[in-house]
Amino acid sequence: MNNDCLKLTTYFGERHRTEDQFVADALLDLYGRKEVEVSVMLRGAEGFGLKHHLRTDRLLTLSEDLPLVSVAVDTRLRIESLLDEVVSLKRHGLITLERARMLTGEVSGAALPEELNEATKLTIYVGRQEQISGAPAFIAICDMLHRRGIAGATVLLGVDGTAHGVRQRAQFFGRNAEVPVMIIAVGAGDQIARVLPELGVMLRRPLLTLERVLVCKRDGRLLSPPASIPSTDEHGLAMWQKLMVYASEQARHGRSPLHVALVRRLRESGASGATCLRGIWGFHGDHAPHGDRLLQLRRHVPVVTIIVDTPERIAASFEIVDGLTDEAGLVTSEMVPAMASLSQGQRQRGGLRLARHRF
Repeated sequence: MNNDCLKLTTYFGERHRTEDQFVADALLDLYGRKEVEVSVMLRGAEGFGLKHHLRTDRLLTLSEDLPLVSVAVDTRLRIESLLDEVVSLKRHGLITLERARMLTGEVSGAALPEELNEATKLTIYVGRQEQISGAPAFIAICDMLHRRGIAGATVLLGVDGTAHGVRQRAQFFGRNAEVPVMIIAVGAGDQIARVLPELGVMLRRPLLTLERVLVCKRDGRLLSPPASIPSTDEHGLAMWQKLMVYASEQARHGRSPLHVALVRRLRESGASGATCLRGIWGFHGDHAPHGDRLLQLRRHVPVVTIIVDTPERIAASFEIVDGLTDEAGLVTSEMVPAMASLSQGQRQRGGLRLARHRF
């Protein structure tokens, strides 16, 4: 286990450009050139940023500039060496840095650090067409995680990325077997520790990360509000928080899908932004793993809503999330030690120096 890794996440619009290409292409060109251990580009379904401009695939006129999220994980040294180039490529959008632990190669039993024992987010990267015992790898992994009592898992399909340092980009014609698929699972630390050896047996080339989370709600039941953290650490570095809401696309609040209601209410409240990612498979709680199938009249896939903001605003946003997830959903919170918000022609908000805080 490599304990000194960073996860670099960028949020931006599909039509955002550098001088001569789209930001999405420029970022993944950079990650491929620098042989980043793992990265994935995800296409969002709905969201808004600081300017509160709504992007959604529900309306034809607003679906031409959907949200994009890129995630890159590697050693601290390699990720930090990329930051200046990433910032120079992105004229507006959001960049976050988070600490992570990475497992590659042989994965056996692991004693998780104390801070991961309460709850852990396990992210598993596999190829789109990778198979386990004749079944798609992401389905086999979700089935195993569900049997082992993990709180939830969501499968997100990448359109571009790197795996083990090699660029893997989706092509119109081709199997795209190695394009990364990202499986985000949340569970108690001891449960996550117990599934690691099983994943090591199932996967030909394991590529996993571990991060600390707090489970706030599960199936409408409040377990804990987000941790109360100060706005800066002892050195004056800004600290941020993230909420993630996992639910089925069929989950409703009133007449609206839950994720649509969340984005609408958060946007009305003045929150800094929110992004929804539609998955292809997953589960939460006691619900069996599910996703899109042939001959299915209605989509039955998971959706993840991500909110990153100051601790004060996250507290206000959680009140909205709490009110809307009164019957369904898995809600988690995390500390984000560094965030930079870029807006063309305006001063950069935040920074990419990592804050430290124990809670």
